[in-house]
Amino acid sequence: MQRRNIVVIVACFLFGALLGAYALLLNSSPGDRVQSSGKALVGGPFTLVDPSGKTVTDQNFRGRYMLIFFGYTHCPDICPAELQVMAAALDQLGPKAAKVVPIFITLDPERDTPEAVGAYVKNFGPNIVGLTGSTEAVAAAAKAYRVSFSKFQDENSGTNYTIDHSALAYLMGTDGEYITHIPYGTSVAQMLDTLNRYL
Repeated sequence: MQRRNIVVIVACFLFGALLGAYALLLNSSPGDRVQSSGKALVGGPFTLVDPSGKTVTDQNFRGRYMLIFFGYTHCPDICPAELQVMAAALDQLGPKAAKVVPIFITLDPERDTPEAVGAYVKNFGPNIVGLTGSTEAVAAAAKAYRVSFSKFQDENSGTNYTIDHSALAYLMGTDGEYITHIPYGTSVAQMLDTLNRYL
């Protein structure tokens, strides 16, 4: 009997809570309610420099999809592996590959000059665009894409250092808007499947 009373009390409490929440919703104005546009806050304008020293902005790539990866030329493993996957997936994409511009943006402008970035991306194919810029311009681009990175220098390494960074490839639409991201470790087949799905 006592157990039944407890169940009734709990049920009444829950019903009352639901009524209260419904009343609050009815009495709130539309401006008080939280609304979501569903738009991801990833990406945005950037102003960087290509291997020829020419200033390039995100607007230069309108009308084409951008497949963007942030890294640095002295990266020992993640960056070359990811660029190889990107290049292989685009090779297998066929005619659709013409719709995509693969972009490598350095996170190490101190060492990655326009010439260095240009020479680096050529190792992965003729179509990858390498971009660098001032420390401020690179930081602004990384912030727009929610890329976290930090310089790590061992006391015993002299002037050498590494950069810890997030490793995602970003697929952006022909209008520059975020479509999806592709995590590091994705196979060529999986990246190809993702590109085919959205192109």
